Amino acid sequence: MAFSVGGIGHILNAAQSTFVGLLRVLSIPIVLSLGLASGYTTYYGMAHFITDWIALIVTVAVQSITVICSLELAGMHFRANAVRYLATCAALLVALCVSVSFSYFQFYEISQKDDLVIDRHKAMRVAVNEYLDAITKRKAEIMAQQQARVEEAYKNSTSAFLGTQSGMPEGYKNNVGKGPVWEHYNQLYLQSQADAKKLAQRFGELDELISVLRAKMSSFTVGPGSEASVHAAMLDAFQKVQGGFEALAAEYVAAGIPAPVLPSFTELNRPLEPSFAMWHNVSLFALACALMVDFFTVVLSYKLEFSAPGPLNEEEKELAYTGLRQFSEFTINRDDELEILIEKTELERARRFSDWNRMFVVAMLLNRGYLRKVNDRRVEFAPNLYPVMAERMRMQPPDESPAEGELRLRQLVAKKVYG
Repeated sequence: MAFSVGGIGHILNAAQSTFVGLLRVLSIPIVLSLGLASGYTTYYGMAHFITDWIALIVTVAVQSITVICSLELAGMHFRANAVRYLATCAALLVALCVSVSFSYFQFYEISQKDDLVIDRHKAMRVAVNEYLDAITKRKAEIMAQQQARVEEAYKNSTSAFLGTQSGMPEGYKNNVGKGPVWEHYNQLYLQSQADAKKLAQRFGELDELISVLRAKMSSFTVGPGSEASVHAAMLDAFQKVQGGFEALAAEYVAAGIPAPVLPSFTELNRPLEPSFAMWHNVSLFALACALMVDFFTVVLSYKLEFSAPGPLNEEEKELAYTGLRQFSEFTINRDDELEILIEKTELERARRFSDWNRMFVVAMLLNRGYLRKVNDRRVEFAPNLYPVMAERMRMQPPDESPAEGELRLRQLVAKKVYG
């Protein structure tokens, strides 16, 4: 039963290791793909403001800085080198700001181009409706003025008939009935009535033009299914309304109304051009998409970690194992990594112990990416060092004395240094 459980555990461990390893391998093309995607959106936005070839060079530099700085941050500790750590963070932040800012234009265009055309359509409708509402109010004012003239003429005609009209000659005052004065004022009254009737007829014609305009506006849609002919008919109807009202306003000495300038069909459907005005009305969706691509790039690059440029050969593995065994203080840090105190102990200082050989091993592993510096006194294992140590531990006898280990380490270092 124990063998069966152990066999199953071995199989599960092997499957898990294979799966994790496969994910780590796949993360490399995924990072490259994300870099290409982010680079494309960055280049697209940047090319609208600067020369294409300059935009391409800057884009390549930005994406390279993003990936490299993310990898370096995974192998650095703030306490080990604060200046370098902050400089790397600053470079990464600048690269991300440039990438997100110009990528935002691409996502803004994708997410907002339909809404922008619809907004143009709505703005045109609002402008036309406001103009028509202003015409309706001005029509009411003109009609009220004309009605006031009719009432004034009727009042004067009635006063003249009763002989009470002011300014009448003395011979006609208080004489009830029709006379020359009454005929004059009655003629004015009839003329004002005719003018009112004519004005109502003109307003009726204008109302018909307005109805045609509203019908054309209702039949016009903006987008892939829209037609330039329908838009042209709508503009023609608008110009007729504008001309009819301006003629009425001039005839009846009324103040005109500024007419809106309606966009052409091309202007109404022109594609969105990236500009910094897009930041005035920020699209959270477009900004989230731009951030998402760079966020995944940074996270996956960080998880890849700053690993060694190549595997250790057998001699280097033996040298690493033998050298690290010479240290005596090991701890598990808060990152669940094996941490080593690399400075001399008090006893070693008292004995004037030379730690050149083991420090050479530490420097080599730091340089190759198998160790990571925590601070000036401590280093920690990188994930790719554990399999190397496990392999050596299976091969080497565990009862080797410190003196034997030191002697073998000197031999390995001499062989490494002098070939």
